[in-house]
Amino acid sequence: MGAWDKGSTRAWRRIRAAILEANQRDNDGRCTLAIPGVCTGTADCVHHTQGRAITGDDPKHMVAACRACNQHIGKPGQHAQPKKLSKW
Repeated sequence: MGAWDKGSTRAWRRIRAAILEANQRDNDGRCTLAIPGVCTGTADCVHHTQGRAITGDDPKHMVAACRACNQHIGKPGQHAQPKKLSKW
């Protein structure tokens, strides 16, 4: 089963909004992954640092990211993971 097989839920949308809001407040809305040559600079999505299949939607394992960096990293374990910067 893929990550989006069940679709977006109200709970997920709340978690995503809270992470992006905290990042806007604490990090001026910048992408926390900041992959050189890829990053667009502004966080507009959330990256599951250890994979949604492993941690579910636990905010302790998520960071705000730009879509380009999030898609570049893809599945966790393919690339080095960023340090967590949010206060979750």
